[in-house]
Amino acid sequence: MAPRGVFEIGGCVIAPGTVETVHLPVSTLPDHTPVNLSVQVHHGKRPGPTMFVSAAVHGDEVIGVEILRRLLRAPQLAALRGTLLAIPIVNSFGFLSRSRYLPDRRDLNRCFPGHPSGSLGARLADIFLQEVVLRCAFGIDLHSAAIHRTNLPQIRVSAKDPDTREMAMAFGAPVVLTSPLREGSLRAEAAARGTPVLLYEAGEGLRFDELAVRAGVAGILRVMRAKGMLPAKGIARPKAPPHLCQSSQWLRAPAGGLLRTFRAEGEIVETGDLLATVSDPFGGVETDLMAPSPGILIGRAILPVVNEGDAIFHLARLSPSATGSAVDTIVAQLEADPLFDEDEII
Repeated sequence: MAPRGVFEIGGCVIAPGTVETVHLPVSTLPDHTPVNLSVQVHHGKRPGPTMFVSAAVHGDEVIGVEILRRLLRAPQLAALRGTLLAIPIVNSFGFLSRSRYLPDRRDLNRCFPGHPSGSLGARLADIFLQEVVLRCAFGIDLHSAAIHRTNLPQIRVSAKDPDTREMAMAFGAPVVLTSPLREGSLRAEAAARGTPVLLYEAGEGLRFDELAVRAGVAGILRVMRAKGMLPAKGIARPKAPPHLCQSSQWLRAPAGGLLRTFRAEGEIVETGDLLATVSDPFGGVETDLMAPSPGILIGRAILPVVNEGDAIFHLARLSPSATGSAVDTIVAQLEADPLFDEDEII
């Protein structure tokens, strides 16, 4: 067998069986502090696919940073086949300012494919795409709900992409949802270039959630095992198949006031179940929010003060055959109305 070759990125050469962190120059801050896209490369001794795992494309989605921190400490990586590119913080600008966006208020996840002489977002998107994403066979992008909302751990897939469907089933999150490819997004551009990207959503902005973190780490390890990058030893299979959801809707506050919720994300509800009550500050008027249809709660607001029309619960409709989740049935189950992205529910 021919010896395994080195991996080159950003002018650095990584030998088989070694780990190196490479800093790709992006820009400088107004005070001339350099800003880099830092990539930790785990180049296994034995051949296998190259994958990336990225977090903090939105700067306030810190839960993915913690997931990657724990993943990079996992003992299973000692037996890695292939190459893992880990990018804990893609959007350093937003991360430092605790903001979802770039300094010019652009959403990095709408800047792809980017351009080397474009806006700040376009330049960062171009570097990330060219130096990392397009060098990989597949990837996993970690996200959370926007600020003041929280998400049940869930996987977003492209309904007609068999690669992301198989990865989703291996990941083992509680819920698998269809999500359309948005113009300018990382997933859309990577898919157009032949690199399937799985999107993991869990927890809330600027907060850690232990369940979401553990589910994320375990899911990534399962995908790596399914792709032949890790041995099965020490990687538990999911205890139950995921719920497959066909469509969803946001249930909105029927009035402004003080919100009291009686259900949590992950609960399965029936038509007419009481989900929350909105009261005026004097307690004289109370308005109930009821479940309009059966489904599973996959996200919710966490602020107790609401305006009329604010998004309160994200209710997803379960597929009729949710208990039998064979891969060859996923397309039919997921090709109904698409679910909303975080930016589309305001």
